[in-house]
Amino acid sequence: MTRGTHRQVVLASRPVGIPQSEHFRIEQRPIPRPKAGEVLVRNEWLSVEPAMRGWVNAAGNYSEPVGIGEVMRSFAAGRIVESDLAEWPLGTPVTGMFGWQEYAAVAPQAIHRKVEEDDLPLSTSLGIMGINGATAHYGLLEIGRPQPGETVVVSTAAGAVGSLVGQIAKLHGCRTIGIAGGETKRRMCVDTFGFDHALDYKSERFGDELQRACADGVDVYFDNTAGAISDAVMPLLAQGARVVICGTASIANWVPPPLGPRVERHLLVKRARMQGFVIFDHDDHLLRARRDIAGWLREGRIAYREDILEGIEHAPDAIAGLYRGENLGKRLIHLK
Repeated sequence: MTRGTHRQVVLASRPVGIPQSEHFRIEQRPIPRPKAGEVLVRNEWLSVEPAMRGWVNAAGNYSEPVGIGEVMRSFAAGRIVESDLAEWPLGTPVTGMFGWQEYAAVAPQAIHRKVEEDDLPLSTSLGIMGINGATAHYGLLEIGRPQPGETVVVSTAAGAVGSLVGQIAKLHGCRTIGIAGGETKRRMCVDTFGFDHALDYKSERFGDELQRACADGVDVYFDNTAGAISDAVMPLLAQGARVVICGTASIANWVPPPLGPRVERHLLVKRARMQGFVIFDHDDHLLRARRDIAGWLREGRIAYREDILEGIEHAPDAIAGLYRGENLGKRLIHLK
């Protein structure tokens, strides 16, 4: 291939809380030449995750923060355009932690997987068929363990993870209640993702509506937000409830207040269980999740939405946009 330059998004400064566009810069660099044993991937899709906030903050997290001047860490999907490895031929669609850049020279160990679902768009490998789908599948089924007839409440229910949690719960015979921000997302929960009820947490009536919807108790709460939304759900837990801690999207910088609502009494008297998880600890679950989700997609039993930004120039503000609630579905950057 002709050697030229490509664009990379690097971390320019360390944010406190939610990273903004000024914390990144776009640089033009030579397209890398793969070393012996490496392949060159032309990225077509870049992922935008709420968790990326934690990947750039200095506060303690489950992974080392991205270094200043380094390419922003991210999942990406693309195709191999240079390779001397027989097992990784040209044109192979792959995903991996390739970063916010147009090209990536990587060793095979860095490739998360070869995308074999050629009947599904490659973009889905970063969303419903990727880490978001696996997160929903594992968190609900392995930790939440929903039973037919139970009530499952999901925060950020219109998002990439929450929307699938609600649909899997419906497939398992549960009654589903979604919590989202704004009337558009509230309607999407019902009309697109099939929740039985959906509530707008921005509404002045949210607390009363939540209590009415959960009059018989919450058996499973899939928590993507923490904060005030979760404070409203905890008193409504049913006996033996399971609380799945997946994210803390409503907390700007993880500095806890000196005092606030306490969950211990709710967990004690309701004999409830609260457990957090990080999907990167459960690689052994990914194949099962993809197999189930692909089957449901092909059968038309679940739906998904993608929020696509055209061009890498939109990357610096993409995470902040998630936290402003701009996206409708899984946020992706499409490389032109």
